[in-house]
Amino acid sequence: MLFLLLYLDNGCYALDASLVVEVLPLVRIEKPLRSPQGVVGTINYRRALVPVIDLSELALGRPAAPRLSTRIILVRCSEEDGQPRLLGLIAEKAIETMRCQSADFVPSGITNADASYLGAITMGPRGLVQRIELNKLLPAAVPGMALKQSA
Repeated sequence: MLFLLLYLDNGCYALDASLVVEVLPLVRIEKPLRSPQGVVGTINYRRALVPVIDLSELALGRPAAPRLSTRIILVRCSEEDGQPRLLGLIAEKAIETMRCQSADFVPSGITNADASYLGAITMGPRGLVQRIELNKLLPAAVPGMALKQSA
């Protein structure tokens, strides 16, 4: 399997690349009023408005640094009704990939109810890599947010 690697502070995390639609450069996004922490706003992607979440803001309480390596990762996820939706994830240093088997990831032995989207770990090219479980990311990080796609 192929995984897209990204960084939160000094930690390395992996997203299943089969869920990634496209990796875009970081563009300026205006935050709407009264949006939950981590929700940056929306982008227009091929005439569809796509909600964008800042992973650094969710996990670290600060926005992602505006670097050349900071990207918007468009991923495919599902709404509660099973309908596929697009979601943008802002992530720092999202510029490399890693090949390994899903079975290479093993439980870390540590659970965090506030970050249930953090999954198993494996050894990567520069040390430990923790898997991000996309299906748990949105409900855990932004409770009550619905992903409504519009054209």
